[in-house]
Parts: sequence; C-alpha cells; structure tokens
Amino acid sequence: MPRIIKLFNLNDPGWGRGNNNGSEPPPKRPQRDGDGPPDLDEVWRDFNNRIGNLFGRKGGGGNNRPGNRGGMTPPSPRGTRIGLGVIALVAVGIWLASGFYIVQEGQVAVVTQFGKYKSTSQAGFQWRLPYPIQSHEMVNVSQLRTFEVGFRGGARNKVLPEALMLTTDENIVDMQFVVQYRLRADGAPDYLFMTRDPDESVRQASETAMREVVGKQSMDFVLYEGRTTVASQVQALMQQILDRYQTGVQVSTVAIQNVQPPEQVQAAFDDAVKAGQDRERQINEGQAYANQVVPLASGQASRMVEQAEGYKAKVVGDAQGNTSRFTSILGEYEKSPLVMRQRMYLESMQDIFTRASKVMVDTKSNNNMLYLPLDKIMHLAAQDGGKSNVGNPGSPALVSPPVQPPRGTATPAPQPSGSSTSNTLPRDRMSR
Repeated sequence: MPRIIKLFNLNDPGWGRGNNNGSEPPPKRPQRDGDGPPDLDEVWRDFNNRIGNLFGRKGGGGNNRPGNRGGMTPPSPRGTRIGLGVIALVAVGIWLASGFYIVQEGQVAVVTQFGKYKSTSQAGFQWRLPYPIQSHEMVNVSQLRTFEVGFRGGARNKVLPEALMLTTDENIVDMQFVVQYRLRADGAPDYLFMTRDPDESVRQASETAMREVVGKQSMDFVLYEGRTTVASQVQALMQQILDRYQTGVQVSTVAIQNVQPPEQVQAAFDDAVKAGQDRERQINEGQAYANQVVPLASGQASRMVEQAEGYKAKVVGDAQGNTSRFTSILGEYEKSPLVMRQRMYLESMQDIFTRASKVMVDTKSNNNMLYLPLDKIMHLAAQDGGKSNVGNPGSPALVSPPVQPPRGTATPAPQPSGSSTSNTLPRDRMSR
C-alpha cells in the first residue's frame, strides 16, 4: 500500500525528473536559462518506472548493462502477485460499488436476480448485488396515467371504431370517455412481468367494459339519466378484468365526456327528442292542473259534507229540544190545564204582537175604524223593551197599551217594507 501511495503521489520531488527508482531525490543539475517544468516524455518514463517498481522490477536508470534490455531487471513473482491482488481488489470494489442506487420519492425499484423477480425496494438509498447477478428497474407508482377512448385530443377528432357502440334497443351511440389509472403500491412486479403491454391491456379492458355495460342499457338511459351509473359500472368491471389479468393497475376514474347519436341521424334524433320533450311538457302541465283542481274539489266536498253534518246535528238537536220542551209542557198541562192554556195563549199572543206591524181592532158595527199610528208606537215600545231587556232576549218587550178607539171606528196601521202580515182579532178575544 505505501508503494501504491508513493506511486500516485504527485508531490514527489522526483516526479518527472528522471528519478530511477522513485526513492531518492534526483541529483542537482546545473540550471539552464529558461529551465521550466519537466517534459511530458520524462513524466511518462517516470510513471513507467514506478509501475515497474510496483511489480518488482529494478530500474537501471540510464546504465545499459550487458544482457539487460533497456536497463530493466525482470519482475519478481512476489511483486507480480501483489500487484495483481491490488488490481483485483480495486476491480472488486468498483464492481461492488456499482450495486448502489437511489430510488426517488413516488417510485419503487423492482430487483431481479438472474432475470427473476427478487424484491421491491422503496424510496431511498439502496444496494443490490451488482450486475450480472442482480439488476433493478424503476417504476413510477404515483404517476396518474390517462388515455382517451373514442377521440384524441378533442371531441372533433373522433375515432369511430372505438366510439360507436350498440345499445340493448338496437340503437347506435357515439361514446367518448376518459380513463385515469395508477399502479398499486404492490403492483409494480405484476405491471412489469405479468403482461406484455399493461397500458394497452388497460385500454382494451376499458373498451370491452364500456361495450358490455352500454349493450345492456337503452339508448335514452345512456344519453340522459344513466351517465353516472354507466361510468361507475364500467369502472367496477374494468377493475375486475385487470385484477384477473394481474396487471397491478388501480382504476381511478372513468369520465364520460360526450354521448350522442351518430352524425347521420342527428337531425332526426333531435326532432324525436323535441317531440318527446313536448309530450313530457304537456303531461306535466296536465298533472299540474290536476294537482290544483283535485285538492280544491276535495276541499269543497269536505266542506259540504261538514256543513251537512252540522245541519243534521242542528236539526236533530232542535227536534230533540222541541220534543223535550213539549214533553215538559205536556206534564205541566196535565197537572193544571186551565193555567197552562191561559199561559200558552198569552205567550203566543206576545210572540205574535212583538213581530207584527199591523193591528186591526174589530168593533161592534164593523163599519168604521179609528186610525192611530200604532206602528210608530210599537216601534218605540220595541226599542224601549230591547234596551230594558239587554242580556235577556227571551223576555217579551213591554208594549204600552193601545188607545181605545171610539165605537164604530177602525185603526189601520201603516204597512212596513218587506212585511204583509195582518192580524184581525175580535174585540171579545182582545178583552179576554
């Protein structure tokens, strides 16, 4: 080792100065004018001498001895073995150092031993056995991979063999969608070794799954309300296919970009859609009118039923009340008929007089009537009676006694508006 260090020691004062064995400084030589750095030829000769000393050769400098070519002695076997061992150690160290590698964040390294999968290395500074025993391949597991089916770059750049699909009602739809996927954390070995072209396998699986799902649905369902359902079903079916193929892929998103009929029938389809929309609009308007009229009719019917029930209850209640009152009066009448008859007569006359606006008083001769303003008198009497009987509406009003007309005269009372009732009573009944 000291020899090797000395061999490559550039600070050696004899380096490139013609030193024979590299162990003694060169003799002092007379300096010439313009003496500068050593010549390249001298540096190369010194390097060869040092290499020869390493392998056991003794340099003779400039002495040319007989039988010694170039002034060099043959190398010794021990020195040769030492030199070869050093070279082998250096080569082995370089070979082992080639096994170090760095795995970036978001990547994994798949290590193979003689071409067969050995292990998976995570992010960081790693080491493996050098080539050709082991090798590694970097795989990016955090990258989100995206591809388009049915178009490229934009909706106008269609790929019809991928986009046209058949529905269950024998219609054709133009389907354009995007698939996004990434590798699972433990899926790098499957991604590399289980399929020849995993990305193309994902593309074919997506197209197969979309055709199967669309083929089970109607055209209207795919075009309108079923887009989200179709996308979720396609994603689930794709994941099943890729897991069965052991691709190590995890499907992230299936997004439907555009669904429409083929361009050749687009105009006719628009007319059919417009007619369907008009039909739905009219149905909705009729339903809205029905929702407005039916509750109103139901409310009116309920109100009429309630009114009838109320009238029924009122009539039945009045009848039952009249019956009870008649029964009570009958009991009193049976006890004292004369008193009850007189009382009933007076109550009836009081009820009649309080509501009548005309009073006819008969005379003996039945020819002349004395006119008195009885209507005014009765009206004033009724007002006075209403004021004096506040809180007791059933009590009769106090009427001032009429003025007795002269014999042979009649007293006509004026007719109020809305009433044509007249009462004619004999004088004997009035006196009674």
